[in-house]
Amino acid sequence: MKKRVLSLLLCGCLAASMIAGCGSSSSEEVVTNTDAEDAAEDAAENAEDTAETEETADTSEAASDMEYVLEKGTLVVGITNFEPMDYMDENGEWIGFDADLANAFAESLGITAEFVEIDWDSKILELDSNAIDCVWNGMTLTDEVTSSMECTDPYLMNAQVVVVPSDVAEDYQDVESLSDLSFAVEAGSAGEAEVSALGLNYTPVSAQSDALLEVASGTSDAAVIDLLMAAAMVGEGTGYDNLTYTVSLNSEEYGVGFRQGSDLAAVLNDFFTQCYENGTMQTTAEKYGVQAALLNAETAAEETAE
Repeated sequence: MKKRVLSLLLCGCLAASMIAGCGSSSSEEVVTNTDAEDAAEDAAENAEDTAETEETADTSEAASDMEYVLEKGTLVVGITNFEPMDYMDENGEWIGFDADLANAFAESLGITAEFVEIDWDSKILELDSNAIDCVWNGMTLTDEVTSSMECTDPYLMNAQVVVVPSDVAEDYQDVESLSDLSFAVEAGSAGEAEVSALGLNYTPVSAQSDALLEVASGTSDAAVIDLLMAAAMVGEGTGYDNLTYTVSLNSEEYGVGFRQGSDLAAVLNDFFTQCYENGTMQTTAEKYGVQAALLNAETAAEETAE
């Protein structure tokens, strides 16, 4: 469209210069043609400015995130394999505390939830490129996250904990004892932030589940993962019964992140309030064994206000 407007303006200006030049001397012709070229350039610049203004107006009038997901009929949820928050059952369906709530939220909007595994370190880029609509995967509300996303109120408490083989656990009961260990941590995670701040030696991996594999295989001495994941996946009766967790490095909270300025964060906060009131939040937490970490509605609101 912009090219057509520029072409018409240039043709018009050139035609005018040719008419004005008829019957004039060569010197006058040079001046007239120069003026016509200047006019053509000015017209082109004005047309470009007008087009840019129209494009800006179109962007400002774009549908809200709520309208966007309703129109396409899906809520694309960015996740990693993170039990008990988001993980696959034997039928290949995504389940977990976060997955169940995401499905229920989408259903309340009359749409379906679509789960997409992402590179955790690229979660903000995935959101901004519209590849996903939200990050709902036991996400710690770090400064980086809250400054780059529109986040909900916190809904679960968490901590970053050190996971080591059970037979050496007694040797690693405080932060000072960790200095000689090699760690595996999820890239871009709160765990990576903690080991980096402590100046510990670590290797970034794609997911927290990969960090556990590194320790189980002996490739790394230890891992730092979310407490909720550690409680579900290591120790007696789990797939990693030869691992355990010891030192807690921090305390933190989980929230859901949308694109900056998204109206869906407020809509989800309202949904969470309803889930607290009708008992869905509690029963879902009990289903996946995270009830002890559940924040109540009042606490979540107070944390956000602070």
